[in-house]
Amino acid sequence: DTSAYGVDIRYRTGFWRGRPLRTRMTELARALGELAGEHGAWVRLHYVYPYPHVDEVIPLMAERRLLPYLDVPFQHASQRILKLMKRPANAQDNLDRIRAWRSMCPDLTIRSTFIVGFPGETEGEFDELLTFIEQADLDRVGCFAYSPVDGAAANELPDHVPEAIKEERRERFMSTQAQISARRLRMTIGRTLDVLVDSITDGRAIARSAADAPEIDGVVTIEDGGSLAAGSFARVKITGSTQHDLTGRLVA
Repeated sequence: DTSAYGVDIRYRTGFWRGRPLRTRMTELARALGELAGEHGAWVRLHYVYPYPHVDEVIPLMAERRLLPYLDVPFQHASQRILKLMKRPANAQDNLDRIRAWRSMCPDLTIRSTFIVGFPGETEGEFDELLTFIEQADLDRVGCFAYSPVDGAAANELPDHVPEAIKEERRERFMSTQAQISARRLRMTIGRTLDVLVDSITDGRAIARSAADAPEIDGVVTIEDGGSLAAGSFARVKITGSTQHDLTGRLVA
């Protein structure tokens, strides 16, 4: 949990570059942003639970000290299921926070992961989850059907959901999210984005924008990018989109 950085040592103050620096996520993010600016690097935050102090890093994203990208594992929307998962969250609070984040940083990309078929999950609670993702309008989402983990307290909970129902719910969830993701990607057509080139294939460059984490998100295919080098940055005008990926051409 990145947002819990420093809790184990009670946010002890250390020193970096000759100045005091608290062992806390906001201070860490600010320092990483400083380093990134010096070296032309990207800093992306993953696995950040939605605690109130996460609000403090959004202005750093708006100022482009960090990539405007936040990976927040919301996990579910039902208050009862979240309590069973031992997650200190509330669906309405999360929706309010998402709106506030996007108000502070309109270009923010939000990725999340969810679990369906948690022991005891009812059809009504699953419907709550579908309503949540429709209202949250998230950019990138992963979904997993619950499976037992050795030693987990959830293994002892009653009313385990049958495998067939878990898989059916996962498919319904991903079908709903696919429509949301596709619509949000269509909104980028016509925009010019800075991208990082990962590889060259068949005369085209395979790259990622600030909205694309490696291996788990989509890619930007640059149709005329065969002359680019892996590891370089380029400016691309987006010309097309799918459910997960973008296509574009170099900006002269």
